[in-house]
Amino acid sequence: MNNAKMWLVVKPTVGVPLFLTAVAVGSFAVHVAVLSNTTWVSDFLSGKPIGGVAALEAPVPQVANAAYVPQGAQEVLVVMPDGTTARAILQMPETVAALE
Repeated sequence: MNNAKMWLVVKPTVGVPLFLTAVAVGSFAVHVAVLSNTTWVSDFLSGKPIGGVAALEAPVPQVANAAYVPQGAQEVLVVMPDGTTARAILQMPETVAALE
């Protein structure tokens, strides 16, 4: 233990509670600073919708709806985990005649 000699000067019954109190006061001070210097944390903790999120999202580019679907293919709509959608065209693989 690096600071073993410290307990010869400060009794553990005084030092340990003093150290834990200092950690608790420091943590409380950081939380108070975060709550007083931000607006979204208090909204989040009270269950209100966060106000500035819509302004931070990038606009979604408009994509043409027309798509070429080859003969014998199937078009499916894929929903991504983030809620965006995409179209996929499924085609059967072409059979290749074996060379003799």
